[in-house]
Amino acid sequence: MNAATAAYLGRIAFGPPQTHRNIVVFPLLGPDAGPAPYLTLGEALAGHCLTVTEVSEGGSVPELKVISQSDRPILLLDGEELVGAKQNRVLNTTILLKERAETTIPVSCVEQGRWSYASAHFADSGAVMSRKSRASKVRSVSESLAAGAHYSSDQGEVWREVAALACSAGVNSPTHAMRDVFKARATELEACARVFAPTAGQTGLFVAIDGEVAGFDLIAHADAYARLHPKLLKSHLIDALIEPKPGAVEVAKAAAAAQAFLHEAGESDEKAFESVGYGRDYRYQKPGLAGSALVHEDRVVHMAFFRLPKGESAGSSMASLRQRRRRFSE
Repeated sequence: MNAATAAYLGRIAFGPPQTHRNIVVFPLLGPDAGPAPYLTLGEALAGHCLTVTEVSEGGSVPELKVISQSDRPILLLDGEELVGAKQNRVLNTTILLKERAETTIPVSCVEQGRWSYASAHFADSGAVMSRKSRASKVRSVSESLAAGAHYSSDQGEVWREVAALACSAGVNSPTHAMRDVFKARATELEACARVFAPTAGQTGLFVAIDGEVAGFDLIAHADAYARLHPKLLKSHLIDALIEPKPGAVEVAKAAAAAQAFLHEAGESDEKAFESVGYGRDYRYQKPGLAGSALVHEDRVVHMAFFRLPKGESAGSSMASLRQRRRRFSE
């Protein structure tokens, strides 16, 4: 593991646990790198200094065009959802956009049943795709990068994940849109937001469900994390809310599992790639685990690790990967 990521991982502290049903959330405290030198997606769109569109009038499912009019970099998070234009998409990786630049970004579709314009530009949905879907997508994008096929996901797998989420939630979306699942569960998610409110100095969250690790997200700047907390919280919790399990919360068991997972993450295999924007994109793989980190100027910008579902591991989608690699090279 590179020095910046290893040092950051080693300095993580756990805040007092927050519990609800069978869910334990540990606020992650530090190290705070001070005020964020960038804007978040929501800030940039609200400030009208970022425009997100299809790459052309005809569009391209795995790509979008972003135009920054900002004098500051703009942070786009892996899994963050953009809605509108010809179909809703999610980011395939975390990107720190360069100032006043036009960039083509890699995305995945999370609305299979629409390919027609709903608007000229994309908007921020206020959501990040579900943690289970993110975990699988991180794994497939990492495999794609390792095979030289850029930041492409297994789109078929993404659609299957969205369909499974909707089915579990009992949501019948006319366009098979992930957004409709989050909208249907908005009341429960808002209740969780009150229980798992961010704490002072929090820079991330570590989530355990039924005493088992789900995953964690870390942002180097506490002020940026506070703005992103609602999105990241919903991402980690929606699967657990849709598939609730009875039983008392075992905080001690969850804490032990969390510490063991951090150690496991630190020992995972690492590969580095050029980012779409600033910095280097690091990818981590180990049986049952997938992670990524964006590092710029020897500082971690965003880091996320996930426990993969049982039976899923690196290399589990190699046939689809070979197909994606052929398409990328054509």
